[in-house]
Order: sequence, then structure tokens, then C-alpha cells
Amino acid sequence: MDMDVNMLFLTLLMCYNPYVFGLFEDINIEEDLSPDFDLDISPRRVPRQVKSMLTKETKPHIQELSVKTTIISRYAFTAVSCTMLNRHSAAAEGVFQFLIPKNAYVSNFTMIIGGRVYPSEVRPKEKKVKEGKGDEAKPKNKEKGEQSSEPEVEVFRMGASIPGRNRAMFMLTYEELLQRRLGRYEHVTSLRPLQLVSRLSVDVTIVDHSTITHLEVLPLRIGKSNTAVASGASAAKTPAKPALPVSTVIKQNKTFCRITFSPNIVQQAKITTSGMLGEFVVHYDVERELGIGDIQVLNGHFVHYFAPKDLPVVPKNVVFVIDTSASMLGTKIRQTKDALFTILRDLRPGDRFNFVSFSNRIKVWQPNRLVPVTPLNVRDAKKFIYMLQPTGGTDINGGIQTGSSLLSGYLNADPDANHHSVSLIIFLTDGRPTVGELQSPSILSNARTAVKEQFCVFTIGMGNDVDYRLLERMALENCGMMRRIHEDSDASTMLKGFYDEIGTPLLSDIRVNYTEDSVQYVTQHLFTNYFNGSEIVIAGKLTNQSADSLHVQVTASNSDKSIVLETDVALRQREVETERHVKEAAAGVGSGDTGAGTTGSVADDFVERVWGFLSVKEGLRSRLKSQTSRERDGYTQQATDLSLTYHFLTPLTSLVVEKPQVLADGTMAEDTPTPTPVTTETNKKAASANELSDETEGEEDTAQSLHLKKDQPGGQSSRITKTTGKVVKRPVQKSITISKTSADGDPHFVVEFPLSKLTVCFNINGEPGHILRMVSDHKHSGVTVNGKLIGAPAPAGSHKQQRTYFSTITIVVNRPKRSYIEVTPKKVILDGQDRLVLSCDTTVSVESGGLVVTIVGKSTVTVTIGGTIRFVILVHQYKNPAPYQRNHLGFYISNSKGLSHDCHGLLGQFLYEEVGLAELSGNATATGDHSTSLRSPILKVKGRSVPVVQKTRRIYSGRQSVDCWFARNNAAKLIDGQYEDYVVSHLFDTGDWPHGSNGA
Repeated sequence: MDMDVNMLFLTLLMCYNPYVFGLFEDINIEEDLSPDFDLDISPRRVPRQVKSMLTKETKPHIQELSVKTTIISRYAFTAVSCTMLNRHSAAAEGVFQFLIPKNAYVSNFTMIIGGRVYPSEVRPKEKKVKEGKGDEAKPKNKEKGEQSSEPEVEVFRMGASIPGRNRAMFMLTYEELLQRRLGRYEHVTSLRPLQLVSRLSVDVTIVDHSTITHLEVLPLRIGKSNTAVASGASAAKTPAKPALPVSTVIKQNKTFCRITFSPNIVQQAKITTSGMLGEFVVHYDVERELGIGDIQVLNGHFVHYFAPKDLPVVPKNVVFVIDTSASMLGTKIRQTKDALFTILRDLRPGDRFNFVSFSNRIKVWQPNRLVPVTPLNVRDAKKFIYMLQPTGGTDINGGIQTGSSLLSGYLNADPDANHHSVSLIIFLTDGRPTVGELQSPSILSNARTAVKEQFCVFTIGMGNDVDYRLLERMALENCGMMRRIHEDSDASTMLKGFYDEIGTPLLSDIRVNYTEDSVQYVTQHLFTNYFNGSEIVIAGKLTNQSADSLHVQVTASNSDKSIVLETDVALRQREVETERHVKEAAAGVGSGDTGAGTTGSVADDFVERVWGFLSVKEGLRSRLKSQTSRERDGYTQQATDLSLTYHFLTPLTSLVVEKPQVLADGTMAEDTPTPTPVTTETNKKAASANELSDETEGEEDTAQSLHLKKDQPGGQSSRITKTTGKVVKRPVQKSITISKTSADGDPHFVVEFPLSKLTVCFNINGEPGHILRMVSDHKHSGVTVNGKLIGAPAPAGSHKQQRTYFSTITIVVNRPKRSYIEVTPKKVILDGQDRLVLSCDTTVSVESGGLVVTIVGKSTVTVTIGGTIRFVILVHQYKNPAPYQRNHLGFYISNSKGLSHDCHGLLGQFLYEEVGLAELSGNATATGDHSTSLRSPILKVKGRSVPVVQKTRRIYSGRQSVDCWFARNNAAKLIDGQYEDYVVSHLFDTGDWPHGSNGA
């Protein structure tokens, strides 16, 4: 399924940035050049030096930088919005640059420049990219000659020409699963805009199923040593308790927290005038469930968090392999020694250890053995460390071989004695192999042979001249992990921190199993070790969404025995709980501000996105450690497909975006490639500019992409100005006459037979997760409509066990060009000539390749195909839904003239049929007079006899009642074939009717 977080940028326009409605109004240059620069503070209070710096700026000024993050059960969605103003008459280059966590994936990027929208597209990465087709935006580390980037971050950078006297908006979203380290989660927002910003804001919302037990906002963290600065206190002494960054506000309850940071331009200048504010860091942790951990369920997927506590520590056997080549001379070896001295103090009495140093010579502290932790051994080890002297080259192969042989020999000498212990090598180097074996494949092969899956290898790279790919593969192939320590970082602190992460093993040989045949595509569920303060995360798909429970079993070994944890998880209860805290995230419960929840529509599928995120990571790891080209190609294809499905920018994909062409006079070129024209307007009377009005005026206008004029006199709404010359019908909120033929509600199907003057209705009791074929005319008109069901508990006293609703409706159009439309209660994704995501809360019209998609905010989505086919989708949203209610969709066929007589599907098969009504005995026939009294009426359809009873149905959101003849038993005999024949494999399936043709 093509996932629905792929864009959201038009939604972000209205929800994330209240300034956006003025974004492309005619600019009053005199006002925008005023010394106060719209600073949201009194001009008299702005220091003269700040005014001077702003006035002298030659590059576009960043008027607003907004970073909003919603963290739902450790999965973080972040949306960055940056607005730049080019105050000069000539065009200027605007460069958007943002540091994102290395573990995160960019999920979209969009530019709005000169009133035109430039969306991005994720494509498979090609070896050679043709120039002139657009520009690739991707995170990248700095070049070798430049200063190294911060640890654990990558730079996203995109430059574009901004026309003279105009504004540009850059919008970026990225996602990451926060990793638990040392008993806490860390979320970092990098704030380095390289200039003072008129309006700067950071908003972090945390919503969790479990109680938030720890929350800490650190002082702004600057520099590579991770030092913190107390905002505005340049000469003051560091307080005993770190002060919050200036302007920080925290609102918190049991499971919800919202943190805002919004320093004005003067407060920014007191921290730094360079715009390098540093990192806004939030630490938090949640309460742990005893037993198998926390499982969350949503929309056919599950995620399992496992982090046991209060377990005895497992003894460890550890060999430290330390690089002492000449390049380690100076600060590196000093900081390494300091860290090792500290680590020695932290070794436990049950541990055993040894040291190996390598350069072009290999030295072993205690040959052929590992020694216990005693005061005498610790003292002798300190002497060995103290005497280490950097010299010579780097024999990485010799170092890892010696350390592996040492540890393997100890384990093999007495296997039973080491059964309940964890063995590992900690390998540290600052360079590449220069002596001995120099080829990475041979080094890796030798390491695998020496390790023999008996223990894990953890690698640490220091500085810029390290073969990180070699170290990462060595760790991955031997159940460890790799950590980078960048040049000029506080290596001693980072080394000690890394050891603390892996220095307290609590479990080994962890295996997590689920009910057989109940789950599929489960991510990694076998783990060599579990370390105190970390967390194991597993995700997968449920094969049977109607199942009541899922059996979970965790087996592992600890210090003296094997343990087994198992339980039955109530799936429906977990799904209700998961939905509740997703709604809290969307609504900003407890914050007093609904603006906190603008990523709600993304979060609706957060469990599935966790699965996608973990699956991509797992595919990339498997690809990296694959041994054959065929194996590598398989993992590459798998990870690429998942990256494209979830719109992730990964090492296997590129993010391509068209860039504007700006003429020499500073204006936009008229023939610049633009995305699908978007027509929209805003109501002048709106109290705030955070959403579009549902009210529109006029019949038609010349459309362009979000180019808003100032409000016209006389109270008229803002209107769209021309740039493309293409005429598009404006969405008008008025009564729409549509056919009764529909599928709405639970779902209730209604079919109107105009030729027979009869209306027939039936129910489909489907399974949650099933995708139903509604209209199938792919061979003829090229149109297919599918609908996905979502489940909900039945109301009290109902004869049903559950309710089902349509959560997603897809329309595939094959002519004149293949296009895909995906509709949910929150958004519409149009993927055709261009790719757009539109919010269902807006009033907007889009034309693309013979398609017109019109949205009336929070009401309807109308899809018109070639002027002869029209579908109307009703959007049902609940502010305070009951337990049995779900946001859902209703599907109505408004115009079917363009559909062929061979059309099929649950609704399509009846469009051109005639039916008759008869008594059971067959001696009387009715012509459509519904008042005729029939004791046992029979519906004659396609030569079949279908028993029916008379009912009344409400359609159009209850605004109209329809008398209809109801067919029982899941429409048995009424529809061709059986219910199962209409269940398709995926939302964009266009396969034929399974019985060979679209006929009966």
C-alpha cells in the first residue's frame, strides 16, 4: 500500500504555519525592509547591533523557522517549515540547510517559491543522474576537506533561486524510532540556521501508552564535545542544576508532555549572533510493564517494546583491543587512557577481562587467558594502559585476530563454566589498515572465521580517517554495533558512555515468538544480548485482524538460569488503547492548544510506519553484511521497495524536486515546470489563518499553485491569480445531486435501478483489513475502485460482534495516463502527472491529466474522470467518537455514463441491469410500486431469485431516507459469485473479475 504520510505539505501549509496565508501576498517592500523585521517584539527593545546586522544581510532573511515533533510511543514525526524573504529586486539564492539525526529518514520535502509548489518525489537511486531533470536533495556528510559534522547527524541541504521581492517556503519532514540508551530516550533538534531568525519555534509533543517517569530538557548543547550553554548567560557561572533554555515552557501530565522553545531575536542574539544556537535536547523515559513488555496494535500491525528491569547482571568476558599506532599520539591516546581507567573501576567481581594493543606490533597484557577482577589485576592493568605508547602503522587484521583468539581460547577451555555469561570484544581504532592485511573483504572474512559466532564484536572509530564501513560491517557480521567518535569530540566521555551501554548485560540468547500463523513479516526477533537501559523493538503484520488474542512467548538466559515469559495479549483492547493515545497526539490533549497535534493524520498509521522503518533498517543491515552479489541484490530490492512504499530517503533512494527558473530581471520564468495547479482560497473573516474556509465564491477562475492576492475591498474572499492559463472549476459549497447507488456506514450498500424504478440494499459483513472491489472496469474505461475495511467494536446490545467501515478508498485510472487516487478521512493523495497530498479539512480543487479532484472541507471529495464518470466520497469525522465509531468514508456513484456495460464489482455489476419484483408463488408481479403489499417478495436479477424484505435506509450522512428492498445473508444470490470473490490483494489491484469476464 502506498503510505499516506508521503507528503502532508499542503496540510502543513495550513496547520503548521499560521503565517502561511500571507506568504505569497503582494509584498510591501517598505514594510518588509523596516528595521524591526516583524520581530514580534517592540522595535525600541531591539538592540541597534541586531538591527544593523539584519539590515546589512545580503542573502535571503529567514523570517520563520518552525520545527514541530510529535513522538508517539517512541516514534517521532518531525516537520520543519522555513520561510525566507528576498528583500532585493534581483533574484537571490536561498539555501535551506537542516541537520537531521543520522538514524532518521526524510519522508518528504516541498518548496513553494514565487507562488508555485515544487513537490518532491522519491525514486530509486541511479548510478548516474541526468542533469537538467531536477535536483536531488539528500542528507550528506560534509566533504573530507570540510569540518566534520556533529555526531549522529546528517545535513539536508537544498538551494534554489528566489525571485526578487518574493518569499520562499521550504518544508521538510523526517521520521525516526528513538533508541533507548542508558535508561532514557533522547530527542535532538538541531538549530543552526546560520542567521538570526525573526520567528523561531520548537515544539515537541510526547504521547505514550505508558506513564512518563522521567523528563528533562537540557541546556542548549553546542560544539562537538556536547557541552551545554546556559542561554543568555555568557559570563555567568554554571548553575548546580542546569537551567532550561530561555523561553522554554513545559506542560505535562501522566502520559502526555508538550515542550515549546521560542526565543525572540534578541534572546537568540544573546546566545549567539551567528545563528549557531546548538541542539535542543529532550531526555525522557517511561514506566516499564512487567513480563513480556508493551504491545501496541493498530490497523493490522503490531509493535512490541521489550525492556525488562530488576534482573541480576550477567557476568561478562571482555577483551579490549586498542589501536596504538602513531596517529593516536596526543589527545586521542590520552582520552582513550582516561576512559579505560574509568572502565576498569566499573568492572564487576564476576567479570573477566584482558587488553590487546596493536600497531605494527601486537601486545597482549595477559597472554593466553582472561583474568578475574581483583584489586591486584586492576592495578596491573592500569600500569599496562599507562605505558601504552603510540608508534608505527595500523594492523587491524592482527589486532582483531589476536583478541578473538584470546577470547575464543578462554571460552573453549571450559564451555560449561561460561554458559551463563556474555562475551564480547571492544575494538577501537582511529585509522585504516596500513600494515598486514589491507583488503577489507579479507579482514572481514578472517574476523568471521576467528569469532565463529561465539561472541560479539563492538567497534569504535575515532576521527575522520576511519574506514567506518569496515568497522560497521565487522560489528554487524558479529552481532555487535559500531559507534563513531568524531574529531575534536570528548572521546573520553563518549568511550565511557558507549561502554556503559554494553557494560551491564541482563539477558542473552533472547527469542521472541508469536502465535504461529497469526503474524507475518516480523522484524528481527532473535537477539544475542539485552543490555540494561536499552530496549528491544519488534514489529510485524497481523494475518488475522479479527483474532481476539495473540500469544507471546519470550525465552532468554540470565546469570544463572533460563527464563520463559509468556502471555496472551488481548488484541482489540490493545488497539483501542493505541487509538486513544494516537488521538491524544492528534488533538494535543493536555496542552491547551490543538496546534500540538498537526501530525495526527500521519500518526494514524504510526504502528505500520514503525514496521516499515524497522524493515528498511533491517534490509540495509542485511545488505551490508551479505556475502554474495545475488544475496545483496535481493536485500537491495527489498529495502528499495519498502523505501519507495513509505517515501523514505535512504541510501538506496533519491529525493528529486524540480527547481524554479528565475530570469535575469529577478522574475519567474513562465515556462518553469510546475506541479499540478491547485486552486484554493481563504475567508477574510477567519479568526486565524490556520485552516482554509469551506466557503467559496464564483463559478470559475484561472488557477495557479497557491498564489494568493490580498483581500479585495468589500469583504470579498482572497482570489487566485493566473499563471498557467488553465481553467479549473472552483469548488463551490452547494447541494450536490448524486445517485443513491452507494456504500456507506457499516457498510450499507444501496443500488438504484432507474430502468426498473426499484432500489435494492444489502450489507457486507467483511473482515477488518479486507479490501473490497467496488467498481471494476479496468479493461474498458480504465477505472477501478477499491475500499479497505477497518474494524470497530459493536454497540452494546447489538447482534453484531463488530462493525466495519471503509477507512480508505482508492481509484485507479488507466486512461489517458495511469493515475492513482487514495482517499482517507484525513487526506487525499493524487499520484499522476505530479504527486500531491491534500487535506480533507480544506476546500481545494486539483486538475491533472483529465482528472479533477474537488474537496469541500470536512464534507466531500468529488473525483471526475473525463467528464463522464464522477464519484463522490463522503468524509465522516468524529470530534468525540464513541468506542464503536471510527472516522470513515462513504462512496457514491454520481455519474456512470463513462463506465462500460461490462463493468463489475460490488456496485459496478448493477449499473446497467434491470430487475423485477415478484411474489414467492410467482402469480403476481410488481412494477416498482413500493406500497404494494407482498407477503414473500422475490427479486429477479440476472435470472436468479433473491428473497427480499422492505427496509428504510438513511444516506448522505442521514440527510435523506431511502425505501429499499433488502437482500439478506451478505447479498447471497444478489451479487455474482460470493463475498470472497470481491476481496483483492491490495488497494491498487486492478485484476479482472475472477470468473473470467465482467459478466455474470
